[in-house]
Amino acid sequence: MIDVNIDKGFVNLPVPENIDLKKEIDRLKKEKNAVILAHYYQSGDLQDIADFVGDSLALAQWAARTDADILVMCGVHFMGETAKILCPDKKVLVPDMNAGCSLADSCNADDFALFLKENPGYTVISYVNTSAAVKALTDVVVTSTNARQIVESFPADEKIIFGPDRNLGNYINSVTGRNMKLWNGACHVHEQFSVEKIVELKKKYPDALLLAHPECKNVILALADKIGSTAALLKFSTQSDAKRFIVATESGILHEMQKQNPDKTFIPAPPNDSTCACNECNFMRLNTMEKLYNCLKYEQPEINVDAEIAKKAILPIRRMLDISAKLGL
Repeated sequence: MIDVNIDKGFVNLPVPENIDLKKEIDRLKKEKNAVILAHYYQSGDLQDIADFVGDSLALAQWAARTDADILVMCGVHFMGETAKILCPDKKVLVPDMNAGCSLADSCNADDFALFLKENPGYTVISYVNTSAAVKALTDVVVTSTNARQIVESFPADEKIIFGPDRNLGNYINSVTGRNMKLWNGACHVHEQFSVEKIVELKKKYPDALLLAHPECKNVILALADKIGSTAALLKFSTQSDAKRFIVATESGILHEMQKQNPDKTFIPAPPNDSTCACNECNFMRLNTMEKLYNCLKYEQPEINVDAEIAKKAILPIRRMLDISAKLGL
């Protein structure tokens, strides 16, 4: 392996001037039998060059079945970990190792282990937005696409701990009639939407439907015309007869919504910060085309997961994929 300068979590080497990044990335991808996976919350150029774009469930499903030698995860760190756990014999790369997740960071594995010790006798359901170490403490992993269905696959009187997203957990409790014990974590992006500004947008565009991710606060969900995962909101916007939508999730999804629906208008729901008209995840946006190019060229930074943690974490991830397959998700 070439000795490269990995500084601040990414290959810190200059990219040649006037290089055709798309052409070179495609060349390197073919040369190395690599595939690029990108989350809907990535910038549009990264989504466009990816071999597969999806939400967390779809990315996990795709990683589990690819025959590529190298997986490049354009997303955040826990997504790279999940791909590595599912594909231990493959090399899993990320453009920037600093692309973390505020929700995953809100649930430290040691603290979560103590919480479980203090609340014995519970089935543990963890959102996919967690570290591998938290997944290793979990009975089954869920995503926003399958959380309701997986919770409902358990008996109605099952004692369940749900972590780390309190907003998603509250939403699942409200639609299932469950009383899951919730870990007190949240996503900084979905916590920041402004109720007042959304109300103003709905007054300005009375024909617009509000689409909201269940990681949003209850007060936002109460205003929504459709609540769903990123993939569900995309599907709804495509199938709906409406022509205008206000979208309360990370604004990267608007790229694919607009691509699939060029005749419709998508308005990003604004955060409380009055200086910004849309809500972006600063972690997701650490990934760039330049970093992707260097990542493929030098095959760094590489995701590795402790073998013992991976051995435990694979079980709840596989359980999620098996249940999702049975439910047709």
